[in-house]
Amino acid sequence: MASTPGILTEWPWKPLGTFKHILLLPWAIRSTYYFLTKDTPDERDLSTFLVFPFLVWRMIHNQIWISLSRYINAKGNNRILDRGLEFDQVDREKNWDDQILFNGIWFYVGIFTIDGAQNLPLWRSDGILITILLHTTFVEFAYYWLHRALHHHYLYNRYHSHHHSSIVTEPITSVIHPFAEHIAYFVLFATPMLTTLFTRTASIASFAGYMTYIDFMNNLGHCNFELVPKSLFSIFPPLKYFLYTPSFHSLHHTQFRTNYSLFMPLYDYLYGTMDKSTASLYETSLKRGEESAQVVYLTHLTTPESIFHLQVGFAHVSSKPYVSPKWYIMMFMWPLTLWSIMITWIYGRPFVVERHRFNRLNVQTWAIPKYKLQVRTQLI
Repeated sequence: MASTPGILTEWPWKPLGTFKHILLLPWAIRSTYYFLTKDTPDERDLSTFLVFPFLVWRMIHNQIWISLSRYINAKGNNRILDRGLEFDQVDREKNWDDQILFNGIWFYVGIFTIDGAQNLPLWRSDGILITILLHTTFVEFAYYWLHRALHHHYLYNRYHSHHHSSIVTEPITSVIHPFAEHIAYFVLFATPMLTTLFTRTASIASFAGYMTYIDFMNNLGHCNFELVPKSLFSIFPPLKYFLYTPSFHSLHHTQFRTNYSLFMPLYDYLYGTMDKSTASLYETSLKRGEESAQVVYLTHLTTPESIFHLQVGFAHVSSKPYVSPKWYIMMFMWPLTLWSIMITWIYGRPFVVERHRFNRLNVQTWAIPKYKLQVRTQLI
């Protein structure tokens, strides 16, 4: 919560709790029904039908980044900020899917109210080019000044300080903002998409590609480990103006008054807000190796769904005592659960899931990817 919460801080569906996703069901059911009941392919609106699967893909994409980030940060490779997560941060960021729900509602509203938003083609090169040009010019420029405005003490205390409560960033930290901020961001990011709609150049590829690009770059900038290879900047030095790195944005969360750019550091160079330690932190993070543990606690999985209680899974689930999930949750999660069983069976090596530091003592928790049944059969 911001230090002095302003209007439109809370999400409007907060009273619904975990049932908030019901808001999308009428739209998803309607679009699926019309797609399946039409007689000919020309009558089937593929673009409308794909909205819900695309929202699911966005959630999977984010979860992949979350798990990867926690795993690498626990090992120590290329870690940027050498600190652990606070419990209140885990609780604060557990509703990271609010922005996906918010975007989904507006996608459906746009489809059913804007002329030409239905039956989009799969690909249009001119629409993709317009999206790229508008993002690299208007969106990046406007975001830089919006971000600087959010750091003015009035807006910062009421809104943006909520985001900066997370010093050690995770991929999902990128979307943890008050509701009012997300309205501003949606208007900004919708500009290229609405432009292609009004110019009749929109396509499924331009919409899905643009939103996936935003998710990818947001997760990249907040993952707290450096993964952009130095060779990229050696091959093409001007790339430093057009591609930010995780260490670049990590400095914004520790210094606050530098590195305001969205994904292109160009405007920080132009307006003198580039942090002077950006290059050195980038070099240091790339050289940081895997951390050696002095004390290791070994644990293993029990029931198939217990894998979701690891930190590399769902942090807000792992922070609670283990209880067997409800049957309806397991029904929807079973495909992912089955996939995890196969992966752990094949991989078969312990992996780091947590790390702690007590004074100078490095402590790690390793999970043995074997379930209770597997352990018992091997001991017999």
